[in-house]
Formats: sequence, C-alpha cells, structure tokens
Amino acid sequence: MSKQRTTNRRGCLPWILGIVLLWVWFSGDTEQWQDTPLRVEQFDPRNPRRPMPEIGESFVIADPGPQQDSQGTAFAVDRDGTWLTAQHVTNGCDRLGLVSGGGIDALVDVVQSVEADVSVIRQGPQAQFALVLTENLPASGNTGYHMGFPGGEPSVVVSRYIGQTYAQRGGPGGVAEPILAWAEGTRFPTADGPLGGISGGPTFDQQGRVVGVNAASTPRRGRVLTTDPMAILRLVDASTVIAEPGEVTSLATPASAIALFRVLLDRGIIRQVYCDVR
Repeated sequence: MSKQRTTNRRGCLPWILGIVLLWVWFSGDTEQWQDTPLRVEQFDPRNPRRPMPEIGESFVIADPGPQQDSQGTAFAVDRDGTWLTAQHVTNGCDRLGLVSGGGIDALVDVVQSVEADVSVIRQGPQAQFALVLTENLPASGNTGYHMGFPGGEPSVVVSRYIGQTYAQRGGPGGVAEPILAWAEGTRFPTADGPLGGISGGPTFDQQGRVVGVNAASTPRRGRVLTTDPMAILRLVDASTVIAEPGEVTSLATPASAIALFRVLLDRGIIRQVYCDVR
C-alpha cells in the first residue's frame, strides 16, 4: 500500500511542474519575445479530396471559440528540430513554447494544415532520436496507444481501432476533416474525465509507428479521434524534409507502450507545448 501511495505522489510532480512553468512563462516580461515573433503558414491540399469509408458513426467536434492560454503535447519527427502537434493547439497563439528541462523554449515557425488537425513545428529543439510516421493503417480491432499530457499529467491511453471517417469540426455544417476513430480502453495511470492536454501527442500502432496525432475525444461514446496519417504525411512533405528515419519499438502489450513512453519522456521526445494568447 505504501508503495502505491508513493507512486501517486510522484505522478503529481509533472502536473505541478507544468503549472509552475506555465505561470512563469505567461507572466514573464513580453519584451524578450519581441525579437522572435511566431511565424505561421497554412497548407491546404484538400482539392481533390479522396473519399473516406463509412464506419457507421458520425462525429462533430464543437467550436471551442477563441483560442485561450492552453497546454497540449508535441513530439519529435526528426533530429534537427521538426516536431508535430495538433493544429488546434497552435491556431491563434501569439507565442508557443516547448517544455525543456526546467524551462520553456520559444517556438518561432509553424506550418498548419487546413485539411486536418495537425501542425508542423520547424526550427524547434533538436532531439536525440525521432519517431517514425507511417501511412499504413492498422487492421480493425487492433490496439493503439495514445500518449500525451491530459490535464497536464503524463498518460498512455490504450484503445481499439475502429476505422477511417470524417469529423465535422466547428459543429454541424463545419469543415469535414479526415480522422481515425478509436474505442477508448484503459488509461495508465487510471483516471477519468476529459483528455484535454493529450491533443497533439502521438498515436502508435502495435509496430511502434506513429499512425495519428491525437485530435479530440468524445467522452460519452468513449471515442478517441486522431488525424488521418496520409494528411500528416502530406503536411510533412510540403513543409519540411525529414533527413533521417526515426526509430521503431514493437508495442505488443500495454506494458511495452508504458515503458516506451517513459523513455520518450526522459529523453524529451514527447513534451508539453504551451500556447500563450495576449
């Protein structure tokens, strides 16, 4: 019992550290950021759009309104400073920052997809190694692993793949974007509530490849929605060149996914990203 209590206390430290970093960054002197304005480009390959199969479920992602100070997740896709996150994490921000050790690195160059919920961060911190992107979809019913910081807490969500479809972003009548739908299973550590903060993190297939970017969730139906992998690759190809392939680790069990997540956290391959709106 005492060992479990110790684990729980230790699990709160990243959340507390995130709050402290967020407060320090947002309340800091804005003068130091004037020399590094955030440059945002947009990429739109939607015409023509390839049709998506129907999976018997429809999804509507409500319009959250104007962007506010918020926190999400980002991950490295090459060693030279290219990172991925969700488009709604970067959209409307005046400043972006990536957690680095005891501080926050300012981000200055972002390319946002208009087609799907994904953004490329260029000229970010260099990484020890990178994650592998894939265009190959898992088979229906295969396991997926969503990693990130829901509520500021590092977590792994285990799910089952349902299929490809579209989601209407911005409410009924909004823009349709290609997504993958997953049925949420278990969370590690065990938790309830919304998954806000996991947005922008990677979704791995059982081969250890990134098959999506975490985009949204539907708590009542227990669904996790991720960006279609082809939309990710189209944005990456249009915005930057990944010089070296990443590394793959087989994720046959949840235990192996949790072990990988710890390594990625320790080496700074998956990090929290902060959006500051003035």
